[in-house]
Amino acid sequence: MPAFTHAADDGAKKDNAQLETVVVTANKRAQNLQDVPAAITVLNESTLQKANVRGMDDLPALAPALTITYGNQPGNNTLNMRGIGTYSLGVGVETDVSVIVDDVPVAIQADAFKDLADVARVEVLKGPQSTLFGKSSIAGALNITTKTSGGPLKTLVSAQSTNDREWRVGASLSGAVTDEFRMRLSASKTDYAGNVNNLTSGGKINGSRGKSFNAKFDWYPTDNLTLTFSPHYSETAAPCCQSVLTYLTPGALYVGNPNLPASSLLQGINIAPGNRSLRNDYAVGGVFHDGGAAFKAQYEFGPDSLLAGHTLASITSYTTYHMDDTNDGDGTDGNVLQYLKGVNGSLAGQPGGLYQQGFFNTRAATEELRLTSPNTGRLKYVAGLWWGDNWLERQLHRLPETSYSAFYKAQAWNISSAAFGQASYDIVPSTSLIAGLRLNHEGTGYNFNKYAAPGAGQVLTQFFNGSNSNVDKTGKLGVEHRINPDIMTYAMFSTGHKGVAYDLTSSFNANTARNSPVPAETAHNFELGAKMSLLNNRAMLNVALFNTDYKGFQQSAGFIDPVTGIYTTMLHSIGKLRTRGVELDGGIRVTRELQFNGSFAYTQATIKEFDNGPCYNVINAAGASVPGGDCAANPTYGTTPVQNLAGKTLPNAPKVKANVGMQYDIPLAGRSFDAFVNGAYRWQSATQFSLNQDPDTIQSAYGILNLSAGLHDKRDRYRLTFFINNLLDKSYAVGMGNGITVANANSTTGWGLPGGKAVQAKTWIPARDASRYLGLRLDASF
Repeated sequence: MPAFTHAADDGAKKDNAQLETVVVTANKRAQNLQDVPAAITVLNESTLQKANVRGMDDLPALAPALTITYGNQPGNNTLNMRGIGTYSLGVGVETDVSVIVDDVPVAIQADAFKDLADVARVEVLKGPQSTLFGKSSIAGALNITTKTSGGPLKTLVSAQSTNDREWRVGASLSGAVTDEFRMRLSASKTDYAGNVNNLTSGGKINGSRGKSFNAKFDWYPTDNLTLTFSPHYSETAAPCCQSVLTYLTPGALYVGNPNLPASSLLQGINIAPGNRSLRNDYAVGGVFHDGGAAFKAQYEFGPDSLLAGHTLASITSYTTYHMDDTNDGDGTDGNVLQYLKGVNGSLAGQPGGLYQQGFFNTRAATEELRLTSPNTGRLKYVAGLWWGDNWLERQLHRLPETSYSAFYKAQAWNISSAAFGQASYDIVPSTSLIAGLRLNHEGTGYNFNKYAAPGAGQVLTQFFNGSNSNVDKTGKLGVEHRINPDIMTYAMFSTGHKGVAYDLTSSFNANTARNSPVPAETAHNFELGAKMSLLNNRAMLNVALFNTDYKGFQQSAGFIDPVTGIYTTMLHSIGKLRTRGVELDGGIRVTRELQFNGSFAYTQATIKEFDNGPCYNVINAAGASVPGGDCAANPTYGTTPVQNLAGKTLPNAPKVKANVGMQYDIPLAGRSFDAFVNGAYRWQSATQFSLNQDPDTIQSAYGILNLSAGLHDKRDRYRLTFFINNLLDKSYAVGMGNGITVANANSTTGWGLPGGKAVQAKTWIPARDASRYLGLRLDASF
């Protein structure tokens, strides 16, 4: 829900308490949210605290335009905005939604899935943001601002514990050390075991542990110059994102082998809807750390300067990220290897099962030089230069030596340089023209090393490389009109761009190399909006209507290779997507003590062109696996069944999401403390999790109610909060899967039945709050 808090004026009268001004930097300048002609949901520090936000996973509950698609480890998680996200993953594919922290973009989106430590504000910028934030913002951006070092020297501590084994502790020290020097030091540590039981180890998974350290040092050598140095470091262990069986065809046998019945391999698991148990004998998820620093120099030109009132800023950054990831390849703890066929014959006598291990590495350096005009005058503008150098590496082993095996190392890099600018010109005092342009030059490239089966050592069998360069431009053009000082309307056209892609996964081969790179994605966005401050600023309502068309969607698809004449599935630039809808953010302060706020999004995220879309399978009356739905052979694509997905919904894009929140402060006369009660309810419509439109991967509509209450002293030196999340104990999934397999003696994975009959396996990923839990939080300052 959006951030709207009351003005901190203890002397205000009960009948004129107003909403607090919300400041954002979506246009790379500090502005009142109500003065920015764009659809933005703002989550301020108070909102994040009341919702007990720990990490990125918690944000979709507060921002209806945002969803998260989960992979089987943090490196495969992606953010979606207005239903648009990245569905084909790899170090050679950019994201559609960028994450920016204190003016510095996160190089790999996996690095965003950690604790949101020391955050002051999250701005959810909806729709293409490429003009100011670059090519990885074609669907939107999360603009995150950390807490400042301002004010007198102060220490803050917080601690939280829940009844389902989550705890958090954090502390910060910030403020002025001298007249010229301020600092902020913060550290936190968190732990959540998870909500899935691994019966093999006796422990929990699908949780995470993290620790972080952030610092900010501000030096004011002159009245006009500010120098800020911001180092950071974090570590996260996330044994996460594992799907759990909710249905398995009775009598299923692993690879169809009667010596490997599910009743034995999955002993103790009640395979039914709501199941939260599995058996894994290998570690899952990822363990990662990141570190780096940013240096910002900001100079404000004096009144006698030619650029009086302007601000010149330089932001320099360097970050690194490393993750080791592992996964259980067969989803059991049985000794399945002895019944599988290896690359060179039988594996009889070998204990254990299939597993995967690998790592991600990234290094990123950026530099931005930016000139910002004053917020006064008819012409207001920001102009700048940008340079970024990203290097990403992925290594993956699948073991042992079977048809499951894979061993490769891939590197991808991109070097971007850009010039950008955006200006607003007041034609008359009530009407302004807005224009922006970005010219971006990008050089990209890759190396791909494929090795022999892991047991043979690191023997290179194939090597591919390639490079590409291009120049692209994005921009925006719009008009803003103020009906009166409290109501602003706007119309905006903007474009977006996402760079070329390389399909650097285990299936990479000579055909893939020949078809690389995959062309860029582009977007055209139209938006109409209104921002209204009402009832003498005791209420507000922001409305946006949008229509965005995407062309060249980067997605794995099958086609007839024009050189080989063979039907091949690989990352490809397919047809068109469209997302359109309406969004509302609002709030009202009924009295000084009572406040309501809420958000609403109606989104139609649909496929416009994709005639060779993937199919789902079903089991027919004879027990065979056959294509389901509208799947059929299309002569254009050979004999392989495909389906025309035009008009179908994009995955993980619910049509309706809404939330409403309430805050009630209870003054206690004659006491040194006051009480408060908070409530939040969110609801979303049914969600399809599969691009192939499988009817067995639809999460039905659901609503979640959270309540909290507590005490705080009148000077707000301490705050004690008791909370209950998911009060109504509503179970729901953040991911669902459905697989039909016909595994046999020649297979290394999957389930089968005697006689070559097919097996159906349904799975889900339970949400963090898919069950009711309660907790206690203490915040104190001194």
